[in-house]
Amino acid sequence: MHMNNRKDFYVPPGGPPQDRPNPEIFARMGESNIFKMLEDFYVELGNSDIKHLFPADVKEASKKSGAFFVFLLGGPPLYQQKHGSPMMRQRHLAFTINENARQVWLSCFRKTLIDSDRKYHFPAEFLPEFIDFLERFSLWMVNTS
Repeated sequence: MHMNNRKDFYVPPGGPPQDRPNPEIFARMGESNIFKMLEDFYVELGNSDIKHLFPADVKEASKKSGAFFVFLLGGPPLYQQKHGSPMMRQRHLAFTINENARQVWLSCFRKTLIDSDRKYHFPAEFLPEFIDFLERFSLWMVNTS
């Protein structure tokens, strides 16, 4: 993993997203489908140009993100119960994340979301809103210009 040892991090304008995706997403998908979606997403990441930013065991690593996304999408606070406050930007500062890495991350998520209504019971009517959230969320993770 490439660790970022600088103290002068780039801070994207605008701050983190203040909204969360519609909680109906969790109500329709359920916990197991969200974990499956994140596992498939991490498999995509493990085959991408940014795989060096992730643990070798992507399926195991996906569980932490799965817990975060369960809460994010309207479910119980699984992530917080196990890991404390998400503070996602702070947790990611150790890694060099530039706009290119962000675009690869988004591309992997978009691939995962193809046929997501069928694969994970993701409610199709909320997909554009969710993708918009991912765009804004990922922008906030960028720490290197």
